[in-house]
Amino acid sequence: MELVKKLRQRQDQGNPVGVGIVGCGQMGSGLIHAINSIVGMQVRAIADIDPQRGIDTFSAIGCSRGDIVVTENLGQAQDSIKSGKLVVTSDALLMPQLDGLDANVEVTGVPEIGAMVAWHSIMNRKPIVMLNVETDITVGPILSDLARSHDTVYTVASGDEPGVCKMLYEQAVLMGFEVVCLGKGKNNPINYTVTTEMCAEEAKSKDMNPKMLCAFIDGTKSMVEMAAVSNATGLLPDVPGMHGPKVELDELVQTFVPKSAGGILEGAGRVDYSTGKIAPGVFAIVYAEDERIRKDMKFITKADGPYYLHFRPYHLCNLETPQSIAEAALLGEVTVASDQLHSEVVCVAKRDIKAGEQVGGIGGADIRGQLHRYTDAAAKKAVPLGIASSGKVLKDIKCGEMMTEDNFASDDSTFVYRLRKMQDKLLAGGQ
Repeated sequence: MELVKKLRQRQDQGNPVGVGIVGCGQMGSGLIHAINSIVGMQVRAIADIDPQRGIDTFSAIGCSRGDIVVTENLGQAQDSIKSGKLVVTSDALLMPQLDGLDANVEVTGVPEIGAMVAWHSIMNRKPIVMLNVETDITVGPILSDLARSHDTVYTVASGDEPGVCKMLYEQAVLMGFEVVCLGKGKNNPINYTVTTEMCAEEAKSKDMNPKMLCAFIDGTKSMVEMAAVSNATGLLPDVPGMHGPKVELDELVQTFVPKSAGGILEGAGRVDYSTGKIAPGVFAIVYAEDERIRKDMKFITKADGPYYLHFRPYHLCNLETPQSIAEAALLGEVTVASDQLHSEVVCVAKRDIKAGEQVGGIGGADIRGQLHRYTDAAAKKAVPLGIASSGKVLKDIKCGEMMTEDNFASDDSTFVYRLRKMQDKLLAGGQ
């Protein structure tokens, strides 16, 4: 692969990999700092609804204010990059059109914006790396298909749980193991009715967007992340919402195995999570049928088997994303992508909602996500979480009740809704 060598060659040629960042919040700004420390890669443009955040981040990595151009004009942005200047814009859809960028990274976490940026990046044959898993679990298959047909790359980023879990999955399969369960640690107990107001103080202390923290606490983020893992591997949730027991590191291999082996699962091939003290780690529980593999595992690891724990004690989020950028821009390789929906994150009410009310988006007071098998969700006409924002309630919905096409109408004017409907037809074989 020799990514570091290739990046150094780009640096020596005076042509580092040019990167555009869409979304300059906690993850986006952290990614920019990481890229600034990498030889052969350079952030050349930032898009954010608040341009000042882009200016501040460029300034924080040592860029002169005189070298930063704030514009929504394509021609001015193109000329600025060509002359070695840095661009900040409030127009996210400017980024896919910029010739000076070798790849874009989408970091907003908003399905509508993510879908538009990914679509237009692909249409401009520009690799798009998603730190926006919310978009991927909603319209990932059609974006992946579109990218292949346009000879470019659509991929979820390395470093987030889906990328790291996919790595553990492929390593296990390539060693001859059966993957029984892929999982992650969740570092706070679930509160299904938490609001941004309730966690605002904690969010401020952690320099986080309150909506993001809210989505972590109400479980939505775990559902989203493991849906992406499921869709990329074919592994499924054992029960709606997964089990999510509080078990520690030394208990994982006894817990996330089939009931026939003393665990909690109905069968192998599952995704799940633990609220024990294992975050930010991710894990794979694997099984070896072959006696020789068991003998070798006993010799190498001292583990008895036949179930084994493969554990990575960290995922480094945005800090690992540059690897996916380099792979996409230099090698045309995908880190994580799905061609099918094996799982769906459905929309569940966080409070009693009356008919006629319009709901807010992810991380608010109205809705949360719950992971289901795709076939089950489709049979119930469940509303995908990614197309629920700004939709309207048709019938009174109780707290904890699933939103379906019978009691809820999504906003059909949004781009992500229309793209999702195109995907539904694609996955149904065009019917």
